[in-house]
Amino acid sequence: MPEQASLDDTDRAILDLLRDNARRPLREIATAVGLTVAPVQRRITRLEKLGVIERYTVQINHGRIAGGIEAMTELHFADDLDLAQIMEFVAQVPEVKEVLTLAGDPDALVRIQVEGVEDLRRVVSSLRSAEAIAGTKTLVVLEQWTRRG
Repeated sequence: MPEQASLDDTDRAILDLLRDNARRPLREIATAVGLTVAPVQRRITRLEKLGVIERYTVQINHGRIAGGIEAMTELHFADDLDLAQIMEFVAQVPEVKEVLTLAGDPDALVRIQVEGVEDLRRVVSSLRSAEAIAGTKTLVVLEQWTRRG
């Protein structure tokens, strides 16, 4: 397991600002944390090298795209669970955007993005076809809100 990185309050503030907007200008971050641009850039580079910042991404509001449906499907595994096989199987389904394995019930939560109800039915049926899946429960996302920072 990789070594845990020690972060100070400034590092945490920089991460919060980047989490809110990964394209935030360095000058704006520097002003917000009370540093100049150069030390902020060094800190971000250090956080990237330590693996604290793994990648930069975009959050898409699927509700603003015509015809898109986002759903969360609970997966309940059979007793002879092989988590690696499940993850490998789920990774083969392009509509699956994220998988969270959980302690408790359900065993995993799968985020699915599809064009319509028929696509959703097909994807959920595909997930149910895995031998290790004992059951599913699918919830359609009506609206999304994410805490920033």
